[in-house]
Amino acid sequence: MATTSGLELRSKITREGTLELWLEEVAAPAPAADEVVLRVEATPINPSDLVMLLGPADVATLRSGGTPGRPVTTASVPQSRLAFVAARLDQPMLVGNEGAGIVIDAGSEGRELIGRVVAARASGMYAQYRVVKLSDCLVLPEGTPPKAGAAAFVNPLTALGMIETMRREGHTALVHTAAASNLGQMLNRLCQEEGIALVNIVRSPDQVAILRGLGAKYVLDSTSASFANDLTDAVAETGATLGFDAIGGGSLAATILSCMERALSRKATAYNRYGSPVHKQVYIYGGLDMRPTELPRNFGMAWGVGGWLMPWFLHKIGPRDAQRLHERVAAELTTTFASRYTAEISLSEALAPPVIAAYNKRATGEKYLITPNRA
Repeated sequence: MATTSGLELRSKITREGTLELWLEEVAAPAPAADEVVLRVEATPINPSDLVMLLGPADVATLRSGGTPGRPVTTASVPQSRLAFVAARLDQPMLVGNEGAGIVIDAGSEGRELIGRVVAARASGMYAQYRVVKLSDCLVLPEGTPPKAGAAAFVNPLTALGMIETMRREGHTALVHTAAASNLGQMLNRLCQEEGIALVNIVRSPDQVAILRGLGAKYVLDSTSASFANDLTDAVAETGATLGFDAIGGGSLAATILSCMERALSRKATAYNRYGSPVHKQVYIYGGLDMRPTELPRNFGMAWGVGGWLMPWFLHKIGPRDAQRLHERVAAELTTTFASRYTAEISLSEALAPPVIAAYNKRATGEKYLITPNRA
């Protein structure tokens, strides 16, 4: 096959404190035996992508330059934040963790996939063409459009991983924050299908209505004056002792642990100065609030707070169980794991400051899709 070249998005933070975003013309290398060349048709903007795309830049300082077809966008990064990204300074970084497209070339082990639509979990998917390993691809059922498979990895496998973690660690119900997101809605569908009690925490009455409309039983507004009491009641009723927190900063993780402890104490038959011996666990898997995590100690001694990432979890459970989860996603892409998008944008549009400001808000129900090969 003739050499294929196309644009790919690059992000760089300089030592002087400037974020630079631009489109680079790159020739796709010939695929190795275990690789395919993918014409990327659709790739979502996930919160984890924004970490690489924008880093700790001040989006209020976004400035546009370049040309309409080859824009260059810059922003200031406060000096106080540069230490957090020291390992990437002055290095052009690829962006985009997943996407879907059409296989246009392949090495000897994947020739039968040429012309097929596949989803891929690989770095640098904000590009018109990407060479990816066969092991990072998910072949989609015949007739599945790339848009349907664009978000086949991050959110679906995170939702499945949460349930798998619950079972492996001996819990029976879940608490989830930022629960009206695309991921939260997937988790609700999964839990309803499998009869798992799920306590949803959201941040507005509108988000409560979204999840109620999807059949969720326990939906709590963290801005409500009765939130702590409502959460304690819901945890007591469901028996939830495991939480997944997308917020990260502030005291929400501690509030969840405290309410779990209060719910457990309702069943206690005698006083124990160390609290309930039942272990309570909150995993932080996101950073919607980048303030420090606060842990006022009012939840006994049987507790844990830790980090949780889907790729690390898949590595931990091994290839056989990971493949089982992948196969379920492929079978239910247009139902349980369907994603909905607010807007579809080109690579050039993805660098426009007003568009960046819009998708960087990470507003509930407002997920953006990049279509790299759209003019």
